[in-house]
Amino acid sequence: MKNIEDINRDSVKKILAKKKIPKFFAGDTVKIGVRIAEGKRERIQYFEGVCIAKKNRNINSSFTVRKISFGEGVERTFALYSPIIGSIKVVRSGKVKRAKLYYLRDRKGKSARITEKIKKSIGVDIAEKVVEDQSVSEAQIPEKEKEVELKKENLTKSDAPKAELKKEKK
Repeated sequence: MKNIEDINRDSVKKILAKKKIPKFFAGDTVKIGVRIAEGKRERIQYFEGVCIAKKNRNINSSFTVRKISFGEGVERTFALYSPIIGSIKVVRSGKVKRAKLYYLRDRKGKSARITEKIKKSIGVDIAEKVVEDQSVSEAQIPEKEKEVELKKENLTKSDAPKAELKKEKK
């Protein structure tokens, strides 16, 4: 016999198999495609704003998005695995030190801005293939040494005419 937690985990797996949900956190600017049914037809309306809170509770996970619409602050809470969410796109990542950004409710204008998190790409791309059990960095070292030697030769050649010009001026 399954308990409710197992049932919830299974339903989350089924939902994740059907649609892709990106990783996002509080402070990120997100664009949510919300399905709206008008009579018989259905359309998608986008709601773009800053995620001010995220609650991770398995099937009950939710997040709150805040945007300024015509000078008025609008907040909307979405269930993460809800069928009304058509798509979630992270527009930009914000650099914040808190999990809940409720202090943005009191702020206006420039003080309500969040700095953007700069993503650095460190290291070698995983997509590159390694040939004959040599690491990519070892294979590139001889090429780099050749480039350094060529630069040294070019520098000595370019320094020589300058030295000759100085001798001629004296």
